[in-house]
Amino acid sequence: MGRRGKKKGRPISGWLVLDKPVGMGSTEAVSKIKWLFQADKAGHAGTLDPLASGMLPIALGEATKTVPYVQDGAKIYRFTVAWGDERSTDDLEGPVTKSSEQRPSEAEVLALLPKYTGVIMQTPPQFSAIKIAGERAYDLAREGETVDIPAREVEIGRLDIVEHSGDHTVFEVECGKGTYVRSLARDMGRDLGCFGHISELRRVEVDPFTAEDFVTIAELEAARFGQQDEENSESENAADAVETPVDFTAIDALLVDTSAALDCLPQIAISDDAATKIRLGNPVIIRGRDAPVEAEEACATARGKLVAIGAIEQGMFKPKRVFAG
Repeated sequence: MGRRGKKKGRPISGWLVLDKPVGMGSTEAVSKIKWLFQADKAGHAGTLDPLASGMLPIALGEATKTVPYVQDGAKIYRFTVAWGDERSTDDLEGPVTKSSEQRPSEAEVLALLPKYTGVIMQTPPQFSAIKIAGERAYDLAREGETVDIPAREVEIGRLDIVEHSGDHTVFEVECGKGTYVRSLARDMGRDLGCFGHISELRRVEVDPFTAEDFVTIAELEAARFGQQDEENSESENAADAVETPVDFTAIDALLVDTSAALDCLPQIAISDDAATKIRLGNPVIIRGRDAPVEAEEACATARGKLVAIGAIEQGMFKPKRVFAG
């Protein structure tokens, strides 16, 4: 017998802005969304730890080509630091490694915030996805090794106190790519002399998406299965059940258009003829009084649909990454 080919998914494209629940890993979430949409391709724009909740932008189909632009976007987190204990993982998952009876006042915490605002040097946690000599730091840490992770530059746009109650402080931070919130908790605890770790973490925004774009697993499942034919699904004799086509209309309506990830780029409107040439890999002359003459990166659209990402040189759009029509 010949080998049965792997079933191919649907060529559906767009962004799903998932409100990831606590306990679900990012890879698990992507697999769940890919299965619900029966998509042929899926990926996420920035890992969210299983103990964290909140925004996990998941790209389907052609949207996977725009993942780097979302990864580079600013992020906003709401997080709680529990004072008194430092843990091996800098969150609730690991055992306590250092303790203190001291607790900071709100004034002491507030006075520390300027040190953690702006461009700062930050050392990632021992339990992180940073690669050390080709291996993930968390794999080495789980084997009991203490690895030397070099500090790196990250940018903190703002760091605010939301609530303070002695044993805990709730913060909101707006930060750039590569920032570890767990490191913020660890380092602030050390500076305050009381130690600290993350007890709750929620990502509330990933530019260009906002909380208005959130979709939960329950909403997705309701959209996917809410109109299912109950008679067929409950049939006692599977052989007699009639296989009906799946209606993806409701769940597909929850997607954000692929082009939303490219709001950061200059937008160039082109004709259908130009779009055809670009999709074949050919450059086209950009027309229009307001069209830029030069741009390292720009986004070309036709009839509001994404066509390509490319460079504009001497008034000519040269495609670098083309999207299916």
